[in-house]
Amino acid sequence: MSMNSYLKMFSPRRLRLTNRLRTMRERIILLEDELSKHTSQHYRVCIFGSARTKPDDDYYRMTYRLAYLLGEKGLDVLTGGGPGLMQAGNSGVQDGRDAAGTQSISYGLSIELGALGKLERPSQHLDIKHHHNRFSSRLDDFMRLSNAVVVTPGGIGTLLELYFAWQLLQVQHLPARPIILLHEDFWRGIIDWMKETQLEQGLVSEEDFRFLHFAKTPEEAMEIVSADFEEFSSKSA
Repeated sequence: MSMNSYLKMFSPRRLRLTNRLRTMRERIILLEDELSKHTSQHYRVCIFGSARTKPDDDYYRMTYRLAYLLGEKGLDVLTGGGPGLMQAGNSGVQDGRDAAGTQSISYGLSIELGALGKLERPSQHLDIKHHHNRFSSRLDDFMRLSNAVVVTPGGIGTLLELYFAWQLLQVQHLPARPIILLHEDFWRGIIDWMKETQLEQGLVSEEDFRFLHFAKTPEEAMEIVSADFEEFSSKSA
C-alpha cells in the first residue's frame, strides 16, 4: 500500500478525532467560564498538609488555630478532605464559624490512594465534598477554587501540592496569590537550599520567590491572608 493510499484511508478518522477534540476543548472553555462566575466572589484558603499528623501534635494545633481564625473572619477553607492536618483545617473553620456566627464553608476534595484504589478516610467536618479519582484533576480544582494557599508540614504529597501551585504562579497560569509556609522552621531548610543551589546556578530566579511567605504562627499567617483578602474585596466591590 502506498503512503498516499494509507493517508487517504485514515483521513476521515483523523478528521473525526480532530473535530471531537475541538468540541471537547470548546466545552472545557465554556465550563471554565461558568465556574469562574460561581467562584470569583468567594475568598477561599486552601490548606495543604500531612494526613499522618495526630490531634495531639503541635502541627495539628497550629493548623486548627489558623482555620479557626479563618472561620471567625468568615473565610472558606479548602483541604484534601482527609485526616491529619486536613481534618484540623476543616474542623477548625467550622468551630470558628460557629463561634462567630459567620458563613464560612468547609470544603474537602477527596482522593483514592494506592494500587487498590483505597479511599483515604474522609473528615467528618465537611460542608461540601467532591471526590477525585486522579491527582491531576484534584490539583486543578485546588487551584481553581482557592485565593490563597497555606502549606503546613507534610510529606511527598504536600511537596507536590506546594510545587504545583508555585509553578503555576511562576508561569502565570494563575492570578497572583500568596503561598504561606506555616511553621517557618520546618520549611526554611528546603527554601534555603533552593536559593543556595538552584538560584546560584541560575535554575530559578529571585523573582520566583516573591510568592512565598513564611509564618511562624497562625496569627502571622492570618495577617498575610487578611491583607490579601482586603485587596481581593476592594477589587470585587
